[in-house]
Amino acid sequence: MPSKASSDVDFHEAESEMEKTLIGIYVIKPEGERDLDPGEDIGIIIEGVAVLRGLPDVATAVVLLFYTLNMSYPSNLRYTFEFFQKVLMGLDAKKLSNKVQVLRNKLLE
Repeated sequence: MPSKASSDVDFHEAESEMEKTLIGIYVIKPEGERDLDPGEDIGIIIEGVAVLRGLPDVATAVVLLFYTLNMSYPSNLRYTFEFFQKVLMGLDAKKLSNKVQVLRNKLLE
């Protein structure tokens, strides 16, 4: 998934780039906003069309991209996916594996 960032991109140029994008996550930020700021709009592009808009953060966009594409997550990274799904998105959050529970507790300290 290619990533583009520019503080001087106008709307038409950004729209043109989005139309050329096969699969990706986009973040639209007002000019002068820092990289860590959440952004004005976050969404998912598939075949040049924004199929999901107004997502709360990039982590949610990554997880939803997996669901949108019906991708299987690598088994050696299953705890990462569990963390995305259960901790960040709050889906079935009461049933955590021990490893994810420990990480969640450390983050909440």
